[in-house]
Amino acid sequence: MLWLSEVLIKEHQLDSFEQLKQVLRTRAATGERFFSMDVKPTFADTPDNWEDQLESVFTSGQ
Repeated sequence: MLWLSEVLIKEHQLDSFEQLKQVLRTRAATGERFFSMDVKPTFADTPDNWEDQLESVFTSGQ
């Protein structure tokens, strides 16, 4: 299980929501099967529908 908090801790150099989406695309493409959003990203560009966007990015990358 890939947790959003784990991604944010390990990828501490991320500066934007768009960069986070790219990391999730990569993780999904390399075999991660399950994703859980346990925290809200605190980037300035995090949209209101952040959960939908991250879920879409992750599932489309598999």
